[in-house]
Amino acid sequence: MKPLVQFHGVSRAYRALVEGGSIEADAAQQALAERLDRVIDSLRDRKLSSKSSSLGWLFGKRKSEARKADGLYIHGAVGRGKSMLMDLLFEQAPVARKRRSHFNDFMADAHERIAQQRRDFSEGRSKEADPIGPVGRALAAEAELLCFDEFTVTDIADAMILGRLFAVLFERGTVLVATSNVDPDDLYRDGLNRSLFLPFIDLLKRHCDVFRLEARTDFRLEKLARGQAYLTPIGPNTHAAMLSIWEAANEGVRAEPVVLKLKGRTLAPLRSGGRNAWFSFDQLCREPRGATDFLAIANRFDVVFLEGVPVMTASMRNEAKRFILLIDTLYDASVRLIVSAEKPAEQLYPAGRGTEAFEFDRTVSRLIEMQSQDYLGRASAHEARKPVSAEP
Repeated sequence: MKPLVQFHGVSRAYRALVEGGSIEADAAQQALAERLDRVIDSLRDRKLSSKSSSLGWLFGKRKSEARKADGLYIHGAVGRGKSMLMDLLFEQAPVARKRRSHFNDFMADAHERIAQQRRDFSEGRSKEADPIGPVGRALAAEAELLCFDEFTVTDIADAMILGRLFAVLFERGTVLVATSNVDPDDLYRDGLNRSLFLPFIDLLKRHCDVFRLEARTDFRLEKLARGQAYLTPIGPNTHAAMLSIWEAANEGVRAEPVVLKLKGRTLAPLRSGGRNAWFSFDQLCREPRGATDFLAIANRFDVVFLEGVPVMTASMRNEAKRFILLIDTLYDASVRLIVSAEKPAEQLYPAGRGTEAFEFDRTVSRLIEMQSQDYLGRASAHEARKPVSAEP
């Protein structure tokens, strides 16, 4: 999406996109835009109240009386425009300290900070044994507004710290706006020790209004323009087609081995050349890989070939979760993806139930969008802006 002129409101920015022909008008999206305007208004009011309170001798107010901005948890089916509207909020928000992040990226950062804080305590650089307080305060100091895309909780390590971490963030005044495919009451629904997670849901709903976006259609599917980026079924012909695309992508590029170093572990593509890499499903989804691995791939490569995606049965829940995370990470980084798969995307997870079923619906939508001309154009623009990193 092109940078917008500041219209000082999400609904006005949304109307500008409609009038410019970039998107089609939708009543549900307009309603959400107006609700997001209230977040902007409350942020602005709180800022003004904070300034006024610093002149208590003149206005007779204490800083504690400053109005707290209200957060928003937006959920609904995939492709309805949740992320687009949250992006408009982020652009329009009248605060300097703001952060927009995929939820998995944020939690990876939080876990890394917690580990560092524990090291600092053990080595005498910190007097706080509990890392949650200092980490939460540091995160709050960096972001008055925190925007999460694709809020979902499937990892027990995340689930066990979210309540305590966000209690600190909310106490420090951080405002949360998040998008998700699930109702907040369905977060971590089938998770281990879920009863310990439930207080976080209550905390979330105390600090964030819940808005269900019921737009009329999956706008991604309307923009679909299928290319030769998703090849099926698996077999000699598909493999030959993948090789042909690989050769075209690497024309004039020297093939050379690349090894990604990942905190004591390594990951090497089956083929690599320039900023292109070829991996197998087994490498990325059957092996114990996670967000750190997939972020390293997204940061290092512009084009990823993924070979041999099978239909995922009920016994392949872990593989399905890794596949979901992989596609989310590549999509958020605007990486071009070439896939060979056993079946069309919508048939890859017939055994899906519970949380994974919701998440796989999003994955299917993203796999489809990643074949569209709109996505490929976004990927090209992102590649042009991406700094050239040193070879690992």
